[in-house]
Amino acid sequence: MSDSESPHSGVTVQQIGAIPFRLPLTSALAWGAHSAISAAEHVLVRVTLSDGTVGQAEATPRPTIYGETPGSVAAVLAHLSPALTGLDIADEDGLNRVRNSVANNHTARGALDMALHDARARAQGKTLFNMLMGPNARVRVSFILGLGTPTDMLAEAERVVGAGVRCLKVKVGRDHARDLAVISELRRTFGPDVLLYADSNETLTPETAPAALNAMWKAGLLYVEEPLPVRQLRTRADLHAHSLLPIVADDSCFTPADLARELDFDTFDVLNVKTARNGFTDGAWMLREAARHGKRGMVGSQASTGLGTLHAALLSTRAEVTEPCELSFVLKLQDDLLNLPITFKDGWLDVNGLREHAVDPQQLARYRL
Repeated sequence: MSDSESPHSGVTVQQIGAIPFRLPLTSALAWGAHSAISAAEHVLVRVTLSDGTVGQAEATPRPTIYGETPGSVAAVLAHLSPALTGLDIADEDGLNRVRNSVANNHTARGALDMALHDARARAQGKTLFNMLMGPNARVRVSFILGLGTPTDMLAEAERVVGAGVRCLKVKVGRDHARDLAVISELRRTFGPDVLLYADSNETLTPETAPAALNAMWKAGLLYVEEPLPVRQLRTRADLHAHSLLPIVADDSCFTPADLARELDFDTFDVLNVKTARNGFTDGAWMLREAARHGKRGMVGSQASTGLGTLHAALLSTRAEVTEPCELSFVLKLQDDLLNLPITFKDGWLDVNGLREHAVDPQQLARYRL
């Protein structure tokens, strides 16, 4: 679409804001070889329009994954703000050109995309539910079970299953024998009613991966996420070709360009899209493109709090999403910014039931930094 053909609503972007906040977790979340967090130190991204409309989204910077911090999120938004200011909120092509004029900065650009979508919907007298709701109003959910002692992991699993979750994404990779023992204990405790899959976060090696995946398959896991380092492209393609256990792509598919490469080399079976880094625009495109190549889809969480969960849940209602989605991280929060709790029943989230959920100004005032 050329500039002369761009739609115009008469309502323009007036201001881009960033409000850092901190929400404590019930316990630390550990993953990969060394990473761990004990609080959600995130940024509320705000887009204010010329008519006073405000759109909001959550940025979830992860220094060990994307190299972003709350400070860098605020800085890149300030960098983009002059070029965004004055653009018509209906001019999606123009807004995306500016948003994508910087490299990397995944969670900042993802949150900006979602906040622009939110503002655009509100400027039309609608909500994101009107604009983005797909055919699957109920979504199967999973919970990210971080690395810890076997006793602590089992206790947390029992807590979240008691809260209505029926699928666990088990972080593995630091001690394979211990991982298999934990998985075995989870299976013994919950039986077939609770689905299990593993997330290796690139911690296996070409030598250990085949046996590890075979053992996970024998243990009844659904799939494994990113067993090998992303840089080992040909080795990952070979593992996928010979593995019994389906592979989930996450770290290898940060961007649409990454996805094109992975599809070309056929390295995975399930695509894990994260609104926290992809926003709605790239996230929807990636799900469609993966489905076009016969891949299954899920929506993941970057340890998002309530607002990020609302947005991830909306993308999860799309027809291309076939697998359980990581929408229950809110169960690991001591508190949230939302006015209402997000609840789960028998393994499902009723996304339609989230229409009245919103950021509570008093909660934001309490937890902002």
